[in-house]
Amino acid sequence: MTQERFISQVREQQEPLRRFLLALCNGDAALADDIAQDALVRAYVASGSFLGLSKFSTWLFRIAYNCYIDNCRKAKPEKAPVEEAYNLPGTDTTDKSFRYQQLYQALEKLPEKEKAAIALFYFEDRSIKEISAILDMPAGTVKYQLSMGRNHLKQHIQL
Repeated sequence: MTQERFISQVREQQEPLRRFLLALCNGDAALADDIAQDALVRAYVASGSFLGLSKFSTWLFRIAYNCYIDNCRKAKPEKAPVEEAYNLPGTDTTDKSFRYQQLYQALEKLPEKEKAAIALFYFEDRSIKEISAILDMPAGTVKYQLSMGRNHLKQHIQL
């Protein structure tokens, strides 16, 4: 893959990739951006090995998901309470930044595979087949993760 082609493909996938990582990172934009940057560097280094057996976006999202999992495995300092992480009312930020706050809080409570399947299916409109390739699991397992994720979200989101 040429450098120009790689850059063109990345431009097309940059925003969907960021949305996906933002959902996985429970709305933590800085963390999502860090993981996206790591994923793009890894993808660029490996771009010579992209054979086109899947869509470029599927390949790139798989790399990003692996970067996310690697990040989860690292020892982290104790997380701030959810209220601090999202700057709940009473802070100086605008209400616009809280549009998806309840969703991110609910996603944070899901197991990682459910969260990833939900984010890819509903936020990125990926097919079961693509999600299967990105998450490296059989299609039946993806369907199960989606079903369980929906059930868990219903329990956590106040309507």
